Amino acid sequence: MSASTDAKASCDAIVESVETVITGKRAVVEMALTVLLAEGHLLIEDVPGVGKTMLARALGQSIGCSVSRIQFTPDLLPSDITGVSVFSQSTSEFEFRPGPVFANLVIGDEINRASPKTQAALLECMAERQVTVDGVTYPLEAPFTVFATQNPIDMEGTYALPEAQRDRFMARISMGYPDEDSELRLVQDRTESSPLDAVTPVVSAEHLRALIATTRTVFASPAVERYAISIVRATREHPDLRLGASARASIHLLRAARSRAVLDGRDMVLPDDIKALAPAVICHRLVPRARASQQSNGSLDEISRIVDEILDEVPAPTSSARRGR
Repeated sequence: MSASTDAKASCDAIVESVETVITGKRAVVEMALTVLLAEGHLLIEDVPGVGKTMLARALGQSIGCSVSRIQFTPDLLPSDITGVSVFSQSTSEFEFRPGPVFANLVIGDEINRASPKTQAALLECMAERQVTVDGVTYPLEAPFTVFATQNPIDMEGTYALPEAQRDRFMARISMGYPDEDSELRLVQDRTESSPLDAVTPVVSAEHLRALIATTRTVFASPAVERYAISIVRATREHPDLRLGASARASIHLLRAARSRAVLDGRDMVLPDDIKALAPAVICHRLVPRARASQQSNGSLDEISRIVDEILDEVPAPTSSARRGR
């Protein structure tokens, strides 16, 4: 069995495990796994009660890694996330007590209900995979991924994530309401117990690290890399955008594309991978101009329209160019 085939089989097993909890949302589940294998962070934004936290918990229980959950509230302090140094009377020294961020998968529930100062406590963790407390730096064990959920920012008692923190997230997705059959199954499955109770790891932590290592080796031709960069650069020149995507967006788009190739059992990135992932990877990093927002029902719809427009205008590489090594 080839490495790509073996990796695909493992990914299929993880997706099927999560789908025992999250029904009718295979694309969402695959996107979450894509971000995990690409060593990124995921922002899940939607209205309450559609399974945002359940998705993160189901994935965490399926991969055999340490999982922690942080419930963000207005009174949450940065030290409640990163940890704190406590004086020990037995040793007469300060001892560091790690916070919940010291886990492989950190679920940040309703991140936009915490104050900006507390939200910022995740910046170093997400960007550099380390925590600095009282001048001492503590590394975070790999893999390290943050799955943050948030309700729409126009709901009462929320704080919009600043651009710097949104840029740390590889992708943003929405769950959406389930279809009728999926909602009926959801109601029936939760009559006596939660389906999460039956979820067990289908891969070990070591196996997950091997999958991540395989993802890093997926080939992306120079033409495909240039295609991804051209899409990102086009956002910086669009007249209806006040802020375009950063260079980090280009890096994240190619990493996610490699991960998508692994999920499909391929050892090379296709332009279709870039095009399919671009909206989820790019949209949350963009800031529209005021006049553009006023011309649509909402800025999110307007940003999606702009990204679709860019994807239609930027030419994809030909088959001969994308095979070049």
